[in-house]
Amino acid sequence: MTTQALETSAVFTAAVTLTPAETEHFDVAFTAITQPCPWPKAYGGDLVAQAAAAAMRSVTDGKTLHSMHGYFLRPADIGAQVRYEVELLRDGRGYSTRQVRGYQHGKPIYVCLANFAAGEPGGTFHAEPPEAVPDPEELPSSAAYLAHRTGGTMTDESKAYWSGGRSFDMRHVPGPVYLTIEGRRAPHQAVWIKPFDPLRPVEGLSDPQRDMAALAYVCDYTILEPVLRVLDLPWARPGLITASLDHAMWFHRPGPVDGWLLYVQEAVAADTGRGLGTGRFFTRDRRHLATVAQEGMIRVV
Repeated sequence: MTTQALETSAVFTAAVTLTPAETEHFDVAFTAITQPCPWPKAYGGDLVAQAAAAAMRSVTDGKTLHSMHGYFLRPADIGAQVRYEVELLRDGRGYSTRQVRGYQHGKPIYVCLANFAAGEPGGTFHAEPPEAVPDPEELPSSAAYLAHRTGGTMTDESKAYWSGGRSFDMRHVPGPVYLTIEGRRAPHQAVWIKPFDPLRPVEGLSDPQRDMAALAYVCDYTILEPVLRVLDLPWARPGLITASLDHAMWFHRPGPVDGWLLYVQEAVAADTGRGLGTGRFFTRDRRHLATVAQEGMIRVV
């Protein structure tokens, strides 16, 4: 990767582009490639979004993905193929369930259950986002914030990745946690998120399915940051090692993700080398699209 910010959503598109494969163990199989990043192992959101895409491509009766629950079993190599085997556990009138297992070099690296619903009439309620959040136009982009900053373990490669290599513009409230903890060491933050350019079509997925895969992809970048914030551990802290352990996500209602979304996050717990964070995605007109929970390893060596 060059040190110039990419600033394109094509990285996400490449991540969730699946190739049908011959099955070995279960009913349906696909392969996908993990995307470049400046860390020793691949970004966990690649696996979450790829598994979601594989599960969605196996459901052909119009049901919609409403939840997925997964575990990261091993680190994934960057730029290497992952094979996703999908087992059709149940197809009912109202709900369908899939198990997805990701393999790399013959070993399982990710496993999840994904549930789909036909939908039916019912009451409506959704949580509300915080009131006093600055508009994204008032906040610096990651590229603007990092333009003249150095320090910690940040390299030209990681600076370029944070600035423009993640497919999405990200703007933090109260401030980023790249080099230092900007703002209060409180157990919560919010991040405005928007693709750098309009999301491209993804073969095998409808646009609403692609948008759900986009939420699954981008959610992992910052979900542990409220925990890092309250522990005073910026990403560039020498010796900091993090890894996603498990992940849960609920999709409440459809909504386009080409505009700004507010990702409201909170640290729930941190102890014995692990931290739990939760997050909620809201549209700019305050519709609650999805909820995320993730536990991660947080280690300083």
